[in-house]
Amino acid sequence: MVNMADPASASPLPETPRRLAVVLLHGLCSTPDELLSVNGPLRQLGCTVVPLRIEGYSFDADHPDGAAQPFESWVAQVHACVLALRQQHERVVLVGISAGANLALASAMDPSNRPDGVVLMSTTLRYDGWAIPPWHFLLPLALYTPIGRLWRYRERPPYGIKNERIRAWIERELEARRVSAAGSATLGVSHLKQHDRLIRHVRRHLARVCCPRMLALHAEEDEVASPKNLEILANGLSLSAIDLQTVIVCNSYHMISIDNDRQKVVRETVDFVRAILQST
Repeated sequence: MVNMADPASASPLPETPRRLAVVLLHGLCSTPDELLSVNGPLRQLGCTVVPLRIEGYSFDADHPDGAAQPFESWVAQVHACVLALRQQHERVVLVGISAGANLALASAMDPSNRPDGVVLMSTTLRYDGWAIPPWHFLLPLALYTPIGRLWRYRERPPYGIKNERIRAWIERELEARRVSAAGSATLGVSHLKQHDRLIRHVRRHLARVCCPRMLALHAEEDEVASPKNLEILANGLSLSAIDLQTVIVCNSYHMISIDNDRQKVVRETVDFVRAILQST
């Protein structure tokens, strides 16, 4: 079952057709708070905004240690949301950050239900940032063998945040609630395994991505996924008729939607969506 959004934070589906809807796709085991910075400005632009919660992917406060659903289920829930929005909107745009960017790419591979635009933030097609530990190449042993069945990944500083004040706030939130605007305090093997499968699927089928225009925003100092991920993206999309724009921000880490460059990230996202809204 797709939870389109929390009642307190999402626009209801309109009774009369509107021009454009935006689906916000947060990161793995996180909440829509990751993309709260773009939510309000997109509403002010006149868009219907849906901060999508995905069963078996989003952080569940009632079952914080629950197992992940297969990544195909995650993609199917995005598809269902897009299909429902198309009943009342002329256009639909996907905005995803980190694992949410991969979800957006996977969803855009269906030509029968393609989005009209995609915004990717901190695209993670390969873990190659400066904070990735040397032993990361051993991760498949934890994900695909019994060795790691009881292992959980624990988030550590800098939590994707360069701004020290925001980082301290994130740390307090993780201690108090096990989740913050930057994601969950821990990630279980099942979620990491399904995200690994999603990454492999997206990289293998990038040429199938089908949408007219795309914006990719990335931090120069991303500690999780270096800007080389944009090269992987561009090379994979090279056979697709997609207008790909890339923007590098210079004063943030992985969580660019809440870090020092968040205002630039918001401006670029709103300008991109506005162009789609105003196009004929």
